[in-house]
Amino acid sequence: MGRSNRPKPAHLAEKLKQIRLSLGLTLEQMIKRLDYKQSPLYPANVSEFESGKREPPLLVLLAYARATGLSTDVLIDDEVKLPKNLPVSRSKKRA
Repeated sequence: MGRSNRPKPAHLAEKLKQIRLSLGLTLEQMIKRLDYKQSPLYPANVSEFESGKREPPLLVLLAYARATGLSTDVLIDDEVKLPKNLPVSRSKKRA
């Protein structure tokens, strides 16, 4: 038996890029905004998440949700669009 690829959200990459651009952040600033401490996160990682070359780990998605005040459902559900104005989390200061 071989391993099959699991289904992936089709719009996740574009949502992540849209979030960063809506906040007016560079890749480096987005990393600071995410405040992800579990392992190093580099601009190339975020770029690959945004281009769909790599899927972010679940804890990185949670960091995106917390940094923007969104539910993870909004990020991963292809049927849910990002709000026009992001409800930026008050617990995270702007980078």
